[in-house]
Amino acid sequence: MSKLLRILIGLVVLGVVALLAIIFVPPQLTKPVQALPADWKPAPGQGEYAARMADCAACHTAPGGKLLAGGRAIESPMGTIWASNITPDKQDGIGNWTLDQFRAALVDGVGPGGVHLYPAMPYENYRKLSEQDIRAIYSYLMTEVPAVANKVPETKLSFPFNQRWGIRLWNWAVLGKPGFEPKPEKIAASAQLARGAYLVEGPGHCAACHSPRTVIMSEDGTDPTSPAFLTGGTIGGWSAPDLRTAHSALQDWSDADLKAYLISGRNSHTAVAGEMTLVVGDSLQYMTDDDANAMVAFLCAISDVPPKALPAPTAAMLRGSLGDRLAAATGTTTDKLKSAKGLSDGERLYLDNCNACHMVDGRGADGVFPSLVGNSIVTAPQSTGLIDVILHGAEMPSTATRPEKLRMPAFASRLFDADVAALTTFLRSAWGNSAPAVKPDAVAAQRH
Repeated sequence: MSKLLRILIGLVVLGVVALLAIIFVPPQLTKPVQALPADWKPAPGQGEYAARMADCAACHTAPGGKLLAGGRAIESPMGTIWASNITPDKQDGIGNWTLDQFRAALVDGVGPGGVHLYPAMPYENYRKLSEQDIRAIYSYLMTEVPAVANKVPETKLSFPFNQRWGIRLWNWAVLGKPGFEPKPEKIAASAQLARGAYLVEGPGHCAACHSPRTVIMSEDGTDPTSPAFLTGGTIGGWSAPDLRTAHSALQDWSDADLKAYLISGRNSHTAVAGEMTLVVGDSLQYMTDDDANAMVAFLCAISDVPPKALPAPTAAMLRGSLGDRLAAATGTTTDKLKSAKGLSDGERLYLDNCNACHMVDGRGADGVFPSLVGNSIVTAPQSTGLIDVILHGAEMPSTATRPEKLRMPAFASRLFDADVAALTTFLRSAWGNSAPAVKPDAVAAQRH
């Protein structure tokens, strides 16, 4: 036997041994990052609050289903992943899980028996959770959430994504040190900024949607030391907007605008739609005032551009009515819509279907009808979100600060694909907006 052949056989044997080890050797699980007394118990309400900040309900509660009983379909590039039942039901939920098993699922992505969870579970972010929050959430789920017998569909992805042992390799390449460390130094030096960073990076798992993905589908940045952190991503075909750079719509918002958006889902510029509706409705609206201020302060602190000095409202602006605003409104798009002459198909469709709420100047009504001017859904690189809203409508969540549940109607039964394409194209180029046109084929794909 030649030396080369012996080397090749040896490499094959080593490869087989390594593969068997990856598949069958139990993974090493993360120990608690903080030492807490064995009899430590969360304060009243602490567990529910931590679970809300981690937004557990958004994924683990199906539309119309029981709280945290699972069954929501989560679309991913690999296929449909079914969210699990995390109520304390011993048959269908997590009633038999120990605290160590629960921690392993949150920070290692490993369930009982060494089963690797798909990264739709944001353990890349939950890895930063404090031991207090982990224990508080566990206590809440086990003692305060009603057990629900609800067997959810089994996740069945196609090969090779059904080989969960491969996730172990992904974890080795992606997961960093467990626990939270505020970065950079200016964040660590402020208790408020550090708290905001913890909420955004850890339980809030904002980077799961708002950071771009690498070639291996990991988050391209989980803290501000990465230039790509929170610079925009994609989820379910929707564009999750940039929260950080000069291209972000947030650069024109005041702190009060941003806070209002986070806790109520609306402000004078825009309103939530898509996945962000669940985030506000199930999680952010419950933030304490201090935590809301901390999150706003952190997002402003990591901005790539200095905050703009917004002009103070004039007396005329404060006493002006909607009619006064519209009478004074001008501009190429606004003037043409006012005259209603020589209209394109998109402009005509806007006047017929949208103008009553969003007005000829596209600015809508503060906190009621979102502005379309510079709106991140309207100008997103992907038109999927805007098309979806036009076809299927959208609903603002009812929150403590804004309990009214406003809904935009669906136009799928009223407008043809060519109509929606013309309207969408108009919106993406009107009032100074600048985004590519939309073809009827894109509308047809979204409709179905």
